[in-house]
Amino acid sequence: MTSKDTIEIIQSKNNIPIRLTYKQWSHITEHHDYMAGYQDLVIETIANPDLIVKGWTDELIALKQNQKTVISQKCVVVVYKEMENDGLKIMDL
Repeated sequence: MTSKDTIEIIQSKNNIPIRLTYKQWSHITEHHDYMAGYQDLVIETIANPDLIVKGWTDELIALKQNQKTVISQKCVVVVYKEMENDGLKIMDL
């Protein structure tokens, strides 16, 4: 179930619900305009990454190689946090 401010809730590999909100998606696409049409790739990267790397603090970095994009083969990188109470939020790409 999603609220009015949530686009989707994705289960991470650690089985933690990750919320993608409209506010976060707006932030992502404002700073990375080339991602505007790739919401599905961001969701897939969190749900089924090829690799997860720990960040410098408490963030996680999910990476997924994608064979088909409008431009060419690309690796999608999503930085997010897993939080017990909130599920969490995608931070940036």
